[in-house]
Amino acid sequence: MTGRYNFAMRRLILFLFLFSSLCFGAGLDAEIKRIFDTRDFAVESFGPARRMDGGTAYTTVEDGAIIRYETATGKRSVLVGKDRLGAVKVEDYSWSGDGRKLLIFTESKKVWRLNTRGDYWVLDLAGGSFKKLGGDAPASSLMFATFSPDGARVGYVRAHDIYVEDLASGKIRALTSGGSDTLINGTSDWVYEEELGLRDAFRWSSDGRQIAYWQFDSTGVQQFAIINNTDSLYPKVTYIPYPKAGTTNSAVRVGVVSADGGETTWMKVPGDPREHYLFHMGWKGDKLTIGQLNRLQNTAIVFEGDAKSGEVKEIYRDSDKAWLDVGEEKFLWMGNDLLWVSERDGWRHIYAGARRIATGAGDVMAMDAIDPARRWVYYTASPENATQLYLYRARLDQDAAPERLTPQNEPGTHNYNISPDCQYAFHSYSRFDSPPVTELVKLPEHTVVRVLRDNKKLREAVAELHDPPVEFLKVPVGGGVVLDGWLMKPRGFDPKKKYPLIVYVYGEPALANARDAWGGTRALFHHALANEGYLIASFDNRGTPAPKGREWRKAVYGSVGVISAAEQGAAVKELAHERSYVDPARVAIWGWSGGGSNTLNAMFRDADVFKVGLAVAPVPDQKLYDTIYQERYMGLPQTNAEGYRMGSPISFAAGLKGKLLIVHGSGDDNVHFQGTQELINRLVELGKPFDFMEYPNRTHAISEGPGTTVHLYSLIARYLEEHL
Repeated sequence: MTGRYNFAMRRLILFLFLFSSLCFGAGLDAEIKRIFDTRDFAVESFGPARRMDGGTAYTTVEDGAIIRYETATGKRSVLVGKDRLGAVKVEDYSWSGDGRKLLIFTESKKVWRLNTRGDYWVLDLAGGSFKKLGGDAPASSLMFATFSPDGARVGYVRAHDIYVEDLASGKIRALTSGGSDTLINGTSDWVYEEELGLRDAFRWSSDGRQIAYWQFDSTGVQQFAIINNTDSLYPKVTYIPYPKAGTTNSAVRVGVVSADGGETTWMKVPGDPREHYLFHMGWKGDKLTIGQLNRLQNTAIVFEGDAKSGEVKEIYRDSDKAWLDVGEEKFLWMGNDLLWVSERDGWRHIYAGARRIATGAGDVMAMDAIDPARRWVYYTASPENATQLYLYRARLDQDAAPERLTPQNEPGTHNYNISPDCQYAFHSYSRFDSPPVTELVKLPEHTVVRVLRDNKKLREAVAELHDPPVEFLKVPVGGGVVLDGWLMKPRGFDPKKKYPLIVYVYGEPALANARDAWGGTRALFHHALANEGYLIASFDNRGTPAPKGREWRKAVYGSVGVISAAEQGAAVKELAHERSYVDPARVAIWGWSGGGSNTLNAMFRDADVFKVGLAVAPVPDQKLYDTIYQERYMGLPQTNAEGYRMGSPISFAAGLKGKLLIVHGSGDDNVHFQGTQELINRLVELGKPFDFMEYPNRTHAISEGPGTTVHLYSLIARYLEEHL
């Protein structure tokens, strides 16, 4: 009888386990579908907003019409009714300088990551004409159309060449010729777009007589083949000039051409054009300013160029033993003075030449605006809490303490779009568990003029998921290093119980996870997962781009992947030691892209801590990624071979002990499927069991095709349920 009783009890326990698992899966699958496949958690849109009349008014798109608001009073008027636009849907738009003509972007198509190719239409508000640009150009083939300063002409890129169209006559003139897949005028190659954010690569002069532009010659850049096996009877192959670490880059130069056509004057920027990057170009009066980085990206020079002769002279230089962060938010012109964000004293501070602006302690994350009349610079920073971001202003010519303009009683992450006169700003703020609110504020008082979007419905929809709310952490990992992080707990959390822990990781210099800002659908997924009985945590190791000083960010130079693996494991151990409800025997880690790489590093190097791993679109071998990103943080593989070996997860695949799922899209143009295939070969060679999911012909986002996103996140949840 005892044996039969024990057998029956085992069957009952098994039944209850299977039943609870089925309920678990069904409930979570439904929640995942709701998060990713419905509008229940959609963020309300505002804009696109465009300022008019020097900032005294602005326009937005509402129900297909262009609406004008007076900034100070909020008076609303329909500037362009939907009836005037007919079937043309406004995806983006801009105004001519005098506000009399409207340029509309529509019928857009994706180019790599963003929809930057489409149709353009011009509406003359006074004359009433409404015409499509491009003449006989194929549908959705124009890029980056821009009014000339006087609004009489529009410049755009078509098939890798720059054209100017006269709006009165309709005459179209080609300013460049010979554009092809390997000779690109007015837009950028793959790696500049991905790593330097350069897409729109031409600029009108202030008098509208000339256009300056980047030209990319990718001859010599090796082509990477992406094979599409799913869309036709036989495979289709797409070739992308993609420079992998240590290989040949495009040759890049800047030229100036008359808007009426003619020969291009090339700027005589010194140095091998394949061994330097031109990260900036713009007009300053009748001169050009050009920003150049050396290939190692540790020296930046700003040149002033003569548009007539092409002669250049150096006007500013900055350097770092590791790398420099450059971008449009890092420098601004104030008259003849260049304001530059530099880390030369160990923190990001603003300098005017050699003189440091008194921006206080901590890091300046971006310069938002300059008010030359009142002698202020506006910038975002967070000297006391690296997970948040606030607006400050500092005197340009006085050694006075900066002023925090964001109210002290509004914690979180704050972003600002400041009007040209610095009197108003579009202000958007959020917290991790609180969706974004956008409002118009008066500066410097920071008084709210009006709320532009409040996301009330979304706030109500997420309230249940966010119970209990996320907890932000400070986690010491040894050597005086303290990591910022967050922790989610399940609904009905009981501190006397033991819970499995899931770590969400990125851990590379491109992104910080421990931010007190709205996390979107991925954060909602984590909350839904937590409510099934998990703890979810994330930690930012050294090397992530937090406002914690130069040494924090650049500790990983030449060894990306090494510190992250050690500090992620140390953070888990510390958390389990301090929180008795963390079950150290059930710890998983997952991440995407760089987070996928660090998932592999954790699973291979710290197998005693991490029992389950899910690596989505990882870089198993750093030599396979692109030049600009990988060389910025690692140097050249030819001179840092050991650093590349030590940072690459594939070098440590023999350390795998736990359950591992690798996920990749075969159409990934960014992090190539090639790396995952090489890792699979290595794991097979080592006799290591693992699981693998390929999403055919999907890109790095793994989002293309009906049901893909829901399927992927359901896969992640199911794998955790089965193995954790």
